[in-house]
Amino acid sequence: MMTRTIILILIAMAFTACSTTPTGRSQVAFMPDNEIDSMGLQAFSELKKEKKISQDTHENEFVRCIAAAITREVGGNWEVIVFEDNTLNAFALPGSKIGVHTGLVDLVDNQHQLASVIGHEVGHVLAKHSNERLSQKVGAQVGISLIAAVAAPQTELGRSAMGLLGVGAQYGLIMPFSRLHESEADEIGLDLMAKAGFNPAESVTLWQKMAQASQGQPAEFLSTHPSHETRIHDLQKLLPKATALMQKAQAAGKNPNCKK
Repeated sequence: MMTRTIILILIAMAFTACSTTPTGRSQVAFMPDNEIDSMGLQAFSELKKEKKISQDTHENEFVRCIAAAITREVGGNWEVIVFEDNTLNAFALPGSKIGVHTGLVDLVDNQHQLASVIGHEVGHVLAKHSNERLSQKVGAQVGISLIAAVAAPQTELGRSAMGLLGVGAQYGLIMPFSRLHESEADEIGLDLMAKAGFNPAESVTLWQKMAQASQGQPAEFLSTHPSHETRIHDLQKLLPKATALMQKAQAAGKNPNCKK
């Protein structure tokens, strides 16, 4: 009876938490949005305490100009911080927060390349990937707690828990979705930057530069991210649609002019 109750509860959570991402993909994200936003706000607050913030006026204006054009397409009041960090990174958090590392600013040649990264990161937020990942982790932890409770997978409860976990939390539940999230954020971000008037073709150039700058990274099958080659190939397939969006945006007067 206990096993059946647990399974019914998990099934009910899955059905009631189904939603659709901007690309049309169905997802299960059952964590409350306000709780996810609060976690994002807290994480960003901690980062601002721990990491050095850039005081370079021109650098900040460049990043914020691009971020403003991107976020204008999605609405909301986004906070944008440039962190003094040489790594090639940027991120966006639930609660409308964007962080960009100076290493990435130094790498890009122009506004379009940085817009492709910021659009990608905002894409993660729009698709509620944090909520989905946390929901997956909660599901995995429920299964792990069940196994720990019975301490014997040969029991009925133990077999049910193993079935819920599949082949394992790390490779059977969490890892496959992470690569999917990256590809989905690429697609959403490409459309976002194009709608803001940036040139989506520069996203390909950006990832070519990233590939050159990150030699020696693990092979794709060992990573949660698509390889640079896979990412570039996928972006190239999406360019015709994104280019049409850019042309429409520019015809409507959206011509960002963010100078590095």
